[in-house]
Amino acid sequence: MDELRIPRPIYEHGAIGNLSTIALVATDGAVDFMCWPQFDSPSIFAALLDTEVGGVWSIAPEILNARVVQTYVPDSNVLITRWMGDSQSVEVLDLMIGDGDATDSAPRLIRQVRATRGEVRVKFLCDPRPDYGVMRPQVRIGKDEVVFETESTTNLRLIGNVDFIVADGGVSGQFLLHAEQKLNLVLQDRDAMALSDREVDGIIDVAIRRWQDWSARSTYRGRWRDTVMRSALILKLLTSNRFGSIVAAATFGLPEVPGGERNWDYRATWIRDASFSVYALMRLGYQEEAAAFTRWAADRATDCPGGTLQVMYAIDGSQMAAEVTLDKFSGYGGARPVRIGNAAAPQLQLDMFGALMDSIYLSNKYGEAISHADWEGVCRVVDFVCDNWERPDAGIWETRGRLEEHLHSRLMCWVTLDRALRLASKRSLTAPVSRWAETRNAINKDIWVQFLDSTGSHFVRSKGSEAVDGAMLMMPLVRFVASTDPIWLATLDLIGERLGDDGLLFRYDVHDGLEGREGTFAACSFWYVECLARAGRVREAREHFELLLVYGNHLQLYAEEFDARARGLGNFPQALTHLALISAAYCLDRAMDRSASSAEWRA
Repeated sequence: MDELRIPRPIYEHGAIGNLSTIALVATDGAVDFMCWPQFDSPSIFAALLDTEVGGVWSIAPEILNARVVQTYVPDSNVLITRWMGDSQSVEVLDLMIGDGDATDSAPRLIRQVRATRGEVRVKFLCDPRPDYGVMRPQVRIGKDEVVFETESTTNLRLIGNVDFIVADGGVSGQFLLHAEQKLNLVLQDRDAMALSDREVDGIIDVAIRRWQDWSARSTYRGRWRDTVMRSALILKLLTSNRFGSIVAAATFGLPEVPGGERNWDYRATWIRDASFSVYALMRLGYQEEAAAFTRWAADRATDCPGGTLQVMYAIDGSQMAAEVTLDKFSGYGGARPVRIGNAAAPQLQLDMFGALMDSIYLSNKYGEAISHADWEGVCRVVDFVCDNWERPDAGIWETRGRLEEHLHSRLMCWVTLDRALRLASKRSLTAPVSRWAETRNAINKDIWVQFLDSTGSHFVRSKGSEAVDGAMLMMPLVRFVASTDPIWLATLDLIGERLGDDGLLFRYDVHDGLEGREGTFAACSFWYVECLARAGRVREAREHFELLLVYGNHLQLYAEEFDARARGLGNFPQALTHLALISAAYCLDRAMDRSASSAEWRA
């Protein structure tokens, strides 16, 4: 089965999940990344990071010169991979159920193989490597099943009506299917009850219907519904149903520079993503999910006596694990070290307080009222910002070198005070209003005085700098500055000129202490579209947006960054990118409607 163990590009994958974890399925039919049973659990399959020791579950029909296509069952996260030949065709239906998806069943990865034309022989290899590839299971083959046992708690069972052959810690085999004949392969915990084929068929039908019912709740009726709903479905996949948190991405260790060292673990929840998530979910009508994430984020504020917060947390709200390297993995394309955990968690990043406060404000404005305990936690956070807003910090891009006074951090400190004051007024909450208002005004003045270039014509990324960066695109999006303010428009043009690359944007163009230049940053590229639309440059915004849609993968999934050929790079799929896409589409829709109405009126 060596022909199945080839490197698979990041962007040539689909994602399936059960609201507890995610599996990536490559276009060749291989599940080559999955952590089990939670997003932040150790990996079982990670051939994406090392084809020899990572572990993989491959399914490969023997069809000469087959064309392979991959799609989702409409409005669902049930994935179809189809091989088509001249006289044969096969499709594999992939989905995950259980644990987090409210089915009250054990977590399972289901792979249903069906011949749709002709007679086809199908080979498979299931080679789980638990605990980040450290463990090689003991294999016990029984009737229509195989059990993978380790010394840890990760003991799995693969069930299917096939002849299993032991293959170096995994199992391989092959089976023959005639037209319209199908075979179910189910991977689950060892002690979970086995399902009959009829039960599996019923589960698949229920899973599809549940995803489609969820999709039907969307209130978005804009021009890009299919793309926006795919982003919404990916956000739902990245959501922990148990805790309400949203992981930044499903993966760890995937490089932001080909072959380089920028290989981080994104299987955690960033406080920064809170406001983006709440805004996007509410715009689409998903109030319940927005409220759940707001409660999770507000609980972090309630749990911090001094008002300080970690940059990111584990999905259950606990402290992020310490950063360590997995020396056993060779890395994606040789990109090392492969890291798990994240050393950026304890950094001072002042912008995250504004993201937290903005999400709480939005949730209260359009949803449920804040509790007394949560408000007390918010007050501690706001007071911390009042005392610390002038400090240099690591900033939104989490640089691990010298601390600076970043414009984006200063901006989001202003958001912290502004939204806290608005919320206190809206809900008649007790607060030191005079102090907060005085601090908000001081921050506003500081930005306009200290964060302009030497000529006073445009904003700069940090105090004393002449550079710009992509985070500055948030200035009109958080309503600090008018979208058509002359100084802002000059800044917007400069960002496009200095950071733009064929319709894509780098997030900065300064040395950050790490080797190699990373790819263009997908979220910044979508923020740029939104800024153009808000500035009334609708045609330009749409041209950029349509290009970005072409740059998504075959399933409209996005990683964190793009390489030089606009192919996905970095952790995948990336929540922040999909959040930015939703926001850009929503804003551009409104701008195009206004533009059309204006043209009609003039006519």
